[in-house]
Amino acid sequence: MGRGSLAWEDHGVADGPNLVVVVDDQAPFRAAARAVLRRLAGFELAGEAASGAEAIDLVDQIRPSLVLMDINMPQMNGIEATREIVAAHPDVVVFLCSTYDASDLPADAAASGARAYLNKERFSPDALRRLWDTRDSGVFVSQ
Repeated sequence: MGRGSLAWEDHGVADGPNLVVVVDDQAPFRAAARAVLRRLAGFELAGEAASGAEAIDLVDQIRPSLVLMDINMPQMNGIEATREIVAAHPDVVVFLCSTYDASDLPADAAASGARAYLNKERFSPDALRRLWDTRDSGVFVSQ
């Protein structure tokens, strides 16, 4: 096990890791997300997409536990892709990610079906774990 990681069962994931899809049109953020997920016990990168449409197709195929979704992407933005993913797969958790301050999020972000918002500047194993642990609170959480 790598530095900073804990066994899956330490986080209630006895059946194996939570599969994660990372969606962002910027390759550097996808690389950063891969690095964070490698350090986060109980989570495994299952796929990457560079657009909202690709994300919808990938989620249909993989059925991940979690989607980390960029908001601003060409053609189909992350908010619209989130709506479609959550409508088709209500058990899939989506966290929106962008560089917006929480107070500057687009008005429809909280109503998209996403469970949380994570500012990319604060993206870390600890922040992701905190959001995951509160995913069923029924409140749109931002960090």
